[in-house]
Amino acid sequence: MIQLALPLELAPSFAAADFIADASNEEALRWLSEPDRWPHGRLLLAGPPGTGKTHLLHMMAAAHGWELREGPALRGLPEAPTRGIALDMADAPGEEAALFHLINACAEAGLPLLMAGRAAPSRWTVALPDLRSRLAATAVAMTNEPSDALLDALFAKHLADRQLSLDPGLGARLRLHLPRSAAAMAEAVARLDRATLGTHARPTLRSALAALAPLLDHDGFETAAPDLLREHARLL
Repeated sequence: MIQLALPLELAPSFAAADFIADASNEEALRWLSEPDRWPHGRLLLAGPPGTGKTHLLHMMAAAHGWELREGPALRGLPEAPTRGIALDMADAPGEEAALFHLINACAEAGLPLLMAGRAAPSRWTVALPDLRSRLAATAVAMTNEPSDALLDALFAKHLADRQLSLDPGLGARLRLHLPRSAAAMAEAVARLDRATLGTHARPTLRSALAALAPLLDHDGFETAAPDLLREHARLL
């Protein structure tokens, strides 16, 4: 009997117990511990992809009963908030005016507004002057690229989330040579998962290198890990 593998999108876990504290998110955690002290009642988490911003938004929403919203869905006059708002992808609003109105609505109602974006507002492309002024007055907490120890933990967590098992030696070798960023760890495990979908078999060195080759070849990886690239070419 042939089992058909359906490429279902994995629902990530945003439980507080799954969040790993690290020097890279220490500033954000310090700000999040005292929402009553945010200037103007709002805070923006800024940092590269995969550094925990969305996870932190979900944690705060769950802990305080806030409403989760996403920037691309903001259009027209947003629904008036009745509780705090946790806004992901705030740097990509559907309409700038809608984000401006949401900021004002939260301020007028005395409700906290927690936002997340890939960079500090000074680096956003904002056409609306009034929105620029509101963002300039917003406190910013950075989430930076994780430490090596956290990157290794993230790699293991992504494997566990996908119920994917790697030979310990292979896993350690891949972690050593993957680009050292949170986004790369998530993408690597997603590629490994897709490569073994429906096989019920652990990835081998051959299959792992084949799946990760496009990722490993980026960002100067040819010089960072020539041993794996030579082995990849030999095996294929």
